[in-house]
Amino acid sequence: MNNQTIYITGEARTTIDNAITKMFGTFYIAFEIILSTDEIINMDCNATLRLTRDFIKRIFLNHNIIKDEDMLKKEIATRYFGSSSKAILTAYHDALQHYKKIKDDLKEKR
Repeated sequence: MNNQTIYITGEARTTIDNAITKMFGTFYIAFEIILSTDEIINMDCNATLRLTRDFIKRIFLNHNIIKDEDMLKKEIATRYFGSSSKAILTAYHDALQHYKKIKDDLKEKR
């Protein structure tokens, strides 16, 4: 099995009164993914609290970024009640679209 990984990011705007907006301007989420299996092996985001970053990481870690899309979105919707839930979902969707494009581009090069 090929364990080559790639790094992708997704971004989303947060509300004007959100600490993320005040500190960073935009919410970012980053994933390291095994290309051959689509498994998320590491992730981070620019949430302002370590607990928030750790909680979000536990939701995404070791899941398939493509096949587990609905489950991951449901996990965020039913477990995360912080002010950035919409931004997390939007940034994940943005990263997922980038990832799918990268996979398609790599297939075309073969």
